[in-house]
Amino acid sequence: MISKTTSTVVSNAYQSQTKLNDTKVAKQEQTGSKATEMSKVDRLKEAIGSGEYKVDIDALAEKVAESLL
Repeated sequence: MISKTTSTVVSNAYQSQTKLNDTKVAKQEQTGSKATEMSKVDRLKEAIGSGEYKVDIDALAEKVAESLL
C-alpha cells in the first residue's frame, strides 16, 4: 500500500514538474520571438523614416496580381 501510494505521488509530482517546465520554455520562446519581431519592426521604422527603405515594385505588382486572381 505504501509503495503504491508513494509511486503515485512521485509520478504526479514528476508530471506536474514536466508541465511547469514545458510552460516556462514556451513562454521563453514567445518572449524571444517577440523581441526578434520588435527589433525587425524597429529596423523597418528607421529605414522608412530615413528614406532608405525601397519598395520592390515588381514584387508588389506580382502579389497584387496574384491576390486578384
